[in-house]
Amino acid sequence: MEPIRVILLPGAVLPAEQAYAGLIAALGSDVQAVAKELELYRDEQPPPGWTLDTEVEGVLREADARGWQTFHLLGYSGGGSVALAFAAKHPERLQSLAVLEPAWAGNWDWSRSYAEHRRLYEELEGLPPEEFMAGFMRLQVRPDVVLPPPEPGPPPPWMARRPAGILAFLRTFKDYDLDRSRLAAFSRPVYYAVGGLSHPDDQGDVAARLARVFFPDFHLEVFPRRHHFDPPHRIEPERLAESLRRHWDLAEGRPAGHHEAVPSAAP
Repeated sequence: MEPIRVILLPGAVLPAEQAYAGLIAALGSDVQAVAKELELYRDEQPPPGWTLDTEVEGVLREADARGWQTFHLLGYSGGGSVALAFAAKHPERLQSLAVLEPAWAGNWDWSRSYAEHRRLYEELEGLPPEEFMAGFMRLQVRPDVVLPPPEPGPPPPWMARRPAGILAFLRTFKDYDLDRSRLAAFSRPVYYAVGGLSHPDDQGDVAARLARVFFPDFHLEVFPRRHHFDPPHRIEPERLAESLRRHWDLAEGRPAGHHEAVPSAAP
């Protein structure tokens, strides 16, 4: 039996290989998973004119280079927004879609509370990097969640590019046209994971709106003890791997339980 082929897209902070190491190990050897870095970070600064379409084209190049005519796509946070954009533009290339707390999911059907929450993101622009990152993290979790302090010592070199990358995401979200009708017409299975400790005016609202798009095959899974910055692909990779294998098996018509997952520890 051919391995399951999947491209994994990270969020705007942690590099792809670090983000998905635990999940890839938990998925087992019969899942050919590729952790693809964002085009946003190919150079020291975001590419001129960068939008979600830049990332969509990058996913196409990755798949074509591997000879994958069809594949599964998974994205977390900013990568989840890219995955939604890809599904709207190239549905014929996907066997299924999985999104883990997408950072944004279109500019339609916003609730009043969500619109106010998005306005708070705009207020972050212009802040010094440390204040920007602290505010960015706080907006994505419930008010009573205690976020961990920064790691001691100097930040890793890749961290210096992250504030500009996050701002690029926030700016393209303002005017990117995520076509609601094309997304609603996506007929392949859709899996959506959300943390119970993520901010309800942010991820809770996005999950509800996407559920109302009426994907023909939509499955929402809540991870009660997780939030946006301790997501299941890093903290509960075995549980997420089990859900994803079931999702992909159904999408491909495979018999359930044929995988050989291996133990993994969260990075």
